[in-house]
Amino acid sequence: MRLLLDTHLLLWMAGPSERLSPTARRMIEDPANDLVFSVISIWEAVVKTSRKRPDFVVDPEAFRTNLIANSLREIQVTGEHALALMTLPPIHRDPFDRMLVAQAMSENLTLLTSDDQLARYPGPIRQV
Repeated sequence: MRLLLDTHLLLWMAGPSERLSPTARRMIEDPANDLVFSVISIWEAVVKTSRKRPDFVVDPEAFRTNLIANSLREIQVTGEHALALMTLPPIHRDPFDRMLVAQAMSENLTLLTSDDQLARYPGPIRQV
């Protein structure tokens, strides 16, 4: 299965986080699954880091380097992804999450998330 990982799952899998569910951990560690991350997740990390939020301490450059070093494939944002946003119902206002849904739909990926609201979108989304 080709899995696009939501940003929070990417961050949680980097460490010994109890927030990563056993199901998510199994799917991420299954060698049969192709793990993908979006440049959107890097952009989100940069934006949140620049706001100097005390609850979000991430080095975006190291974050990306680590994902690539762990054999996750990076996908870029395309015009097709941007246009797919027009088909999404107004369920979630977060532009990062909406783009991840659009990318999953456009690229035939399953978006893996623990976000209840994001999981309400129609399409290839799996809540773990």
